[in-house]
Amino acid sequence: MAENKTKATADNVNVFLNKIIDTDLKKDCIAIIEIMQSVTKLKPVMWGSSIVGFGTHHYVYESGREGDICIIGFSPRKQNIALYLKGGLELFKDELVKLGKHETGKGCLYIKSLKDVNVTMLKKIIAKSFKSVKGSK
Repeated sequence: MAENKTKATADNVNVFLNKIIDTDLKKDCIAIIEIMQSVTKLKPVMWGSSIVGFGTHHYVYESGREGDICIIGFSPRKQNIALYLKGGLELFKDELVKLGKHETGKGCLYIKSLKDVNVTMLKKIIAKSFKSVKGSK
């Protein structure tokens, strides 16, 4: 069975952030870290080379594949910031309506900038996602 490519690393989150050239994107990433840290009460950890994550969730698929991944996290990309959320996007349908400019994918929420969204709603989504995993244990 294939091994999970995305694993927690010892890489420094600040070193990763300092590689971001776009100052607005860097400020948004720092703000997202602060939000996620306040929700989780955990320190950020690099997962792979480009995901900043919080907490660890062990998953097991019906196929038998299993592994560990961050409970919540994000990755700054050229076109947007991808937020990785657990619990399925249906869990956040009420908040997403009030969030502002965003797109969704399979388990991901994409925003271009914090200026485009209601940060209070974003905090609620992040908290709900984290609690959906932590509450199930």
